[in-house]
Amino acid sequence: MDEDSRYEAVRSRDARFDGAFFFGVETTGIYCRPSCPAVTPKRHNVRFFPTAAAAQGSGFRACRRCRPDAVPGSADWNVRADVVGRAMRLIADGVVDREGVAGLAARLGYSARQVQRQLTGELGAGPVALARAQRAHTARVLLQTTELPVTRIAFASGFASVRQFNDTIRAVYAATPSALRATAPHRDRPARRTATPTAGIPLRLSHRGPYQSGPVFDLLEREAVPGIEDVTGPPGTRTYRRTLRLPYGTGIAAVDERPGTARTGSGAHPGGWLDARLHLTDPRDLTTAVQRLRRLLDLDADPYAVDERLGADPRLAPLVAARPGLRSPGAADPEELAVRTLTGRDEAARLVQRYGKALDAPCGSLTHLFPEPAVLADAEPHGPLGALTTALADGAVRLDPGADRDDAQDALRAVPGLDARTVAEIRTRALGDPDVAPPGPDVPDSWRPWRSYALNHLRAAGELEHP
Repeated sequence: MDEDSRYEAVRSRDARFDGAFFFGVETTGIYCRPSCPAVTPKRHNVRFFPTAAAAQGSGFRACRRCRPDAVPGSADWNVRADVVGRAMRLIADGVVDREGVAGLAARLGYSARQVQRQLTGELGAGPVALARAQRAHTARVLLQTTELPVTRIAFASGFASVRQFNDTIRAVYAATPSALRATAPHRDRPARRTATPTAGIPLRLSHRGPYQSGPVFDLLEREAVPGIEDVTGPPGTRTYRRTLRLPYGTGIAAVDERPGTARTGSGAHPGGWLDARLHLTDPRDLTTAVQRLRRLLDLDADPYAVDERLGADPRLAPLVAARPGLRSPGAADPEELAVRTLTGRDEAARLVQRYGKALDAPCGSLTHLFPEPAVLADAEPHGPLGALTTALADGAVRLDPGADRDDAQDALRAVPGLDARTVAEIRTRALGDPDVAPPGPDVPDSWRPWRSYALNHLRAAGELEHP
């Protein structure tokens, strides 16, 4: 899009572009999402930015009406396999906060200077600024939805000091942390009163456009492994829960199903959210846990782009019309997903009970964490399972958010006992690739770059078996 097209999107308050770009108003010093309900500024007062971090770096503060820092992430980072896309997925996972820019660069296989140059050149902000914007958003969520002390929130958000935390909050939101807490939107306040460290952190996981939660929760229920996952409630109001192994501790996540939304004749649905709650042993894991849930549920997808391409195909058009916004679920733990894809649900349940780490505080049927690859490689070193877990444990196969998808696929193909269908499923789910064509089904090139979504439409319609 050129700048005139972006301004037209702002003038029409087009929610399809929320997260795709941001605009700042020079007369107010505030930046917004395209769908902001405020009076549209004059064209000559508007500046456009590819990221919230770029707007913040230019001195703009986040709008309190549209909360631009809370929009779904750009769908580009799901699709793109280049270094910028891989870097953005790693930053979202909290790698810069935990390992610094040097750690990010090492995971990408580039020098820190090269990573800085590429991100700044394309996104208007380097890795430190991008991570800072993410920390500020995490801090706002904790301030406005929990009663955690401000000092604890500072470190839980990833800041190195309380002073750095205070300075960032003032710069991004033009308010002190205490004042920002007092301005929590009305809808967040009832939840906040019960959001204690023991009750968990209530969240709204936003998405753009329509979202078909039914097929996603059907898949989660069908695949749920006892001990680490459960799905309760009737279709339409189900709750999915699972345990999480996180960098600083463990967590239990609960996400509620919401009925799917459809397009109307007047245009595209602006989006919505899924209600969730996180119980974390260490609040520093909040950002990472949220991003892993977003990847599992495919919340950062661009349903408009997917539906437009697939809806033009005669075979898929009626399926897309019946299920607008159908998603391609990913994985909360890519290595776990790889093992489960190989073994199947029943064998995965046995591995959990025999080798999984028991939670210090079980929660109902959730009692364990899925065993780490190194544990499985030592316990059962033979056969395809042993070969896969050994490759995961020693780094021969990398499935983290910054992994190169082609390299990972080549490494998986080299693992004895993994057939092409298993490798394709791992690439689709663990690596979040939207354009995978497994062996067997007829998958024409005209469905590119959304072949993973096309196959999900066929499965949802009963025209193709689930893997």
